[in-house]
Amino acid sequence: MHGKKKDMDFGKIAHRYDDSWGRIIGRFYHLMLEQVELWPGITILDVGCGTGSMLRKMADQSSINGFGIDMSENMIEEAKRKCPDMNMQISRCEETPFEDHCFDAVTTCLAYHHFSDRAGFAKEAARILKPGGRLYIADARFPGAVRKIMNAGFNLLRIEGAFFSPDDICRDLAPYGFVPDDYAKHGYAQVVKLKLAE
Repeated sequence: MHGKKKDMDFGKIAHRYDDSWGRIIGRFYHLMLEQVELWPGITILDVGCGTGSMLRKMADQSSINGFGIDMSENMIEEAKRKCPDMNMQISRCEETPFEDHCFDAVTTCLAYHHFSDRAGFAKEAARILKPGGRLYIADARFPGAVRKIMNAGFNLLRIEGAFFSPDDICRDLAPYGFVPDDYAKHGYAQVVKLKLAE
């Protein structure tokens, strides 16, 4: 009998995450910032916000109304220090504390492959986004054969996670009212942009 899969616990290194993993994922931050449409007053939620680096970078570009959620209490503590003017909360991606249709955009950077309930996330994103709102998913980009090997390894080691192609992501989000809007890639980074039907 198989036990429950375990997830990566980045909360243990929250205080030094930006000096270690944060440097590695700089390319993802850069690509996301190129793709996200920002304007003064935009209401945006970063799912799996970690230490709040992505929101901080967006706020440096425009006067956003920033919100962040993460499952790690330590990460949220770091995010609150980095983004004291934003709303940071401990929450799972598939059951957030927000009202219906309250966000212009939802982002998630290098978190989607960790989600254990991607259908739940899709349903929740559709609930909290305004009609016509954008969903941006930044994640690692691997050739199909590499994805299969990595995903098989995750499964063998009982680690929660899987990597997906842009087509996979768009197909999984489609039943919840999302349509593909754009796609960008740079090396091993990709951003899939979707729009919620109006």
